[in-house]
Formats: sequence, structure tokens, C-alpha cells
Amino acid sequence: MSERLLLCTDLDRTLLPNGVQPESPGARERFAALAALPGVTTVYVTGRHRELAQSAIASYNLPVPAYAITDVGSKIYQVQNGGWQPWPDWEAEIDADWAGKDHAGLRELFRGLADLQLQERSKQNTHKLSFYVPLYADREALLAVMQARLAEQGVRASLIWSVDEPAAVGLLDVLPERATKLHAIEFLAARSGHDTGDILFAGDSGNDLPVLASPVPSVLVANASDEVKEAALAQAAAAGNADALYIAHGGFLGMNGNYSAGILEGVDHFHPAFTARLGAEKTA
Repeated sequence: MSERLLLCTDLDRTLLPNGVQPESPGARERFAALAALPGVTTVYVTGRHRELAQSAIASYNLPVPAYAITDVGSKIYQVQNGGWQPWPDWEAEIDADWAGKDHAGLRELFRGLADLQLQERSKQNTHKLSFYVPLYADREALLAVMQARLAEQGVRASLIWSVDEPAAVGLLDVLPERATKLHAIEFLAARSGHDTGDILFAGDSGNDLPVLASPVPSVLVANASDEVKEAALAQAAAAGNADALYIAHGGFLGMNGNYSAGILEGVDHFHPAFTARLGAEKTA
């Protein structure tokens, strides 16, 4: 049993109770108590850019993290003394995948694809090109065309799909192939001296699937959609990583398994010594 925990959690609809399902009373306070324990290093892993992540931390009274992986894995920040310092080593790690193309050059590759609507400037960065996609679009056909155009230009990219459920719109991020949440977590863990067994990742959506299906111990919170739950279970099993994935279902400390309650349930599954240190009794 590891005595260190690299607690990596998504924000929206994972730690943040901003979905349609209810949040268990006191769950976020228990999460904050866990994050404050010796040996716990907290990392927020989010599609948000830095300013939106900071806004969420303030609005929801979240613990300040030690690190933040933002923009769907394309940025890593170390948080010290209130300052967010970007890791240039991470940007160097992923930059070669763009094959020398800048943001404008990448956008040009997708000219004529009517289902793509460029997201706001604040949601773009050097290593992240983001679009809105209507939910009625033929997603598989669209992704196939985009991948073919990227490959023709020698661009190594990951196309990350998720759904903004409250807004009822698809979100499509074009990232350097290595700029995924999974690779960013592995890079951060290696640089901070953590083993894979020290990590717990918590997520809820389609853009979390590469981590949820990986050898990284992960929890999918109970409020995740049935589609994401089924995909996560199938992909983890296909990769031989079924034992590394836990689906929160509620019951831990009498909570419902949604949002931070699900994160705590996952910690209790993989790292029970840490939840035991909270001094709370478990209920079936």
C-alpha cells in the first residue's frame, strides 16, 4: 500500500457539482480534508484554461492544487505561493507533433467541414485547437476525414471528443498526439517522483476515456453517463486494465457517489489507508 497519493481529478461534473445530478451534502468538505492530508498531492486535470480553472477553484471553494493540467492536457502548471508557473519542458515534449504548423495552419486543414464551429479564442492555445460540433453530426465520419487530412500533412494529433451536457453540444479538441490527459499525468508523475500505483485519477466524460482505460488506477464518478460507463468498461477490459478501473455507485459514508463523493469512493477502493485517516466510519 502506497503511503503517497497523487490525486488527479477532472473538474467539471467530476469534482464540480455542475451537472444535473445532486451532490451529497458535505462531500466537497470531505474532499478538502482528504486533500489536506500529509502524503496527498492534488492535481486538477481539466479541459478549462487557467483562468477558468482558477475561477472554479474560487467559486466552489476548492483546495488549491499543487499542480494543474489544463486545456485537455496541453498545459501543465505548478502552483506555488498563489502563482501558476507553466512547465516549458512539457510544451517542448509535445511541440514536435505539430510538424511545424501553427494554429492558423491547422485550422486551414479543416476548411469546408461544415460541422466544425471554432470555439472562443480564450479556449484555444498554441497546442490546442477546439471546435463545437452539433450532436446530430456523424461524428465517426467527421473524425475520419480530420485524421486523414492531418496524416497527409505529417501532423501527429489526438482528436478528443466529449459532450457539454448542459449546453447539449459536442466538444472536439485537436491536440498534439502526446498532449493527452494520460500522457500529461504520466509525465507529471515521473517528474514528481510518483509511481503509477501512487496515482488515482477521477473523471466523468469521454475525454477521460484514455486515462480510464489505462493502467493508471481510476474512478468514474456515478453521475457519468451510461454511454461513458459502458465505453470505459469495454476499453479497460480490451486493454487488460479492468482491475485499474472502479465505477462509483454510492454507499461510501452514506453518499451517492456523484462528483466528489465518487472521488472519495475511488480513493477508498484503491487507497483505503487515506480514507481511514479521515477518521470517518464507512457505511455499506
